[in-house]
Amino acid sequence: MQCMNRRDFIAASAMALAPAGFALAAQPAPATILVLGDSMSAEYGLARGSGWVALLEQRLHQQQPGARVVNASISGDTSAGGRARLGALLAQHKPTHVILELGGNDALRGLPLKNTEDNLGAMAAQARQAGARVLLVGMQVPPNYGSDYARRFAALFASVAQAQHAALVPFLLKGVADGADPTRLFQPDRIHPTAQAQPIMLDNVWPALQKLLSN
Repeated sequence: MQCMNRRDFIAASAMALAPAGFALAAQPAPATILVLGDSMSAEYGLARGSGWVALLEQRLHQQQPGARVVNASISGDTSAGGRARLGALLAQHKPTHVILELGGNDALRGLPLKNTEDNLGAMAAQARQAGARVLLVGMQVPPNYGSDYARRFAALFASVAQAQHAALVPFLLKGVADGADPTRLFQPDRIHPTAQAQPIMLDNVWPALQKLLSN
């Protein structure tokens, strides 16, 4: 039997080990998405599993098996409430992505816009420091709040997103609240969207989130 020289032995060993090396290459961990929101994300008035966050989880299971969605939304929550809860949620779930859907109740309660902006900015910064990518979901208020207030409220989400290098969905209820019949896709309280509106809301969020997930 012919003996291999040192060079041939190294080459043969490398070829033999290459498949195993590729098979053992580290794979990226599945995404864990934390959704921190209010009643718009907490399935208020809806059957469980029909809200946009539940629909998001279903879509992710189809497109990114292993991805996990943690819905930490609470009906009635404000940006201050979310800020108080975020630290514990980050420590517990260690999300790769954080979706912030808060601020609407701040406006309904007439809270200072500066407070809302500061709270959203602090949450985005805290999530980023924990290693998560951040998606900020914007909201708008009805025109009866006054055009100036409505304009400044809508603008604060873009301001926070720019300052914190976060992705942005300008308006969660696009195609729901701004249609020809704005009450058609709302529950009787005219505040909370119906089940029929939830796929539209998901489609508003999905492009920005998908881009974060693919980078």
